Amino acid sequence: MSFPRKELAAAAHALARDSHLYLGTSSWKYEGWLGQIYDEQRYLTRGKLSTKRFETECLEEYAEIFPSVCVDAGYYRFPSEKYLANLCAQVPDGFRLCYKVTDEITVKKFPKLERFGDRAGTDNEHFLNAKLFIDAFLGPLSPHRKKTGVLIFEFSAFYPTHFERLRDFIAVLDEFLGQLPTDWQYGVEVRNAKLLRAEYFDVLHAHNVAHVFNSWTKMPPVDEQMQMPGAFTADFFAARFLLRPGRAYQQAVDSFQPYGETKEKNPEARAAIKALIKRGTTAPTPRPSYVFVNNRLEGNSPNTIAAALDLTT
Repeated sequence: MSFPRKELAAAAHALARDSHLYLGTSSWKYEGWLGQIYDEQRYLTRGKLSTKRFETECLEEYAEIFPSVCVDAGYYRFPSEKYLANLCAQVPDGFRLCYKVTDEITVKKFPKLERFGDRAGTDNEHFLNAKLFIDAFLGPLSPHRKKTGVLIFEFSAFYPTHFERLRDFIAVLDEFLGQLPTDWQYGVEVRNAKLLRAEYFDVLHAHNVAHVFNSWTKMPPVDEQMQMPGAFTADFFAARFLLRPGRAYQQAVDSFQPYGETKEKNPEARAAIKALIKRGTTAPTPRPSYVFVNNRLEGNSPNTIAAALDLTT
């Protein structure tokens, strides 16, 4: 069966136009999508696929299908003005680029990874530094407000070495959010299931910040999160379907690369996506809402989204 490219584009853009509900994927530079989302002929050089050309230019073609994307690259370094301008030049008016906020803001203690160099294993002096976030992240984004969607603060799982009590994180988060400009859309994504309680939801609600529903290794399924009292904390919602609960990240990578096809259907996640779509269409939010799907959920995120829209099985 051929992939319903035109039907998917029409359905996704109609949701954005009519209901302010933006569907998209987590990142977009996947050669496994050639022949599905991307036309390989657009990226040939001397008759061969140019990986550099593909990665540099494919966002423009992506935007023909989806009205939004989550820019995961923002997590690893503060985005430069040049980088942001290049992204925005490739997408039309009405498209929403959403960003994971740089881990310089969200990491409590630097993991022991090579990319952190001498800082690996040390406390992060810039953790939840509002001034740094405003200057280094919002500053370069400011010229591109019309094409910017939700900004996601992703927090890896906290351990007792980070916070003796999780309520201490909630207090620090409350102080941080209170210092931010209120005319942007923010979301908070956590990886500690024990944080999903009234105190956490209340803080987000007080600042009109969305709890980002997330499907992740040690998190409850999204449908369970959605049913928790007070879980819809803002005048919009956001969700990221990343992994099947219980599955490790590297296991998903090893199982699903190069992400050219669905390898394992996840009926629970698809049902949750459908429920969010229904919520967005029956009761549109005052500000745009966002649902993103990662290849590592089922193997191919465009297929997952198309299935949630009843365009494929």
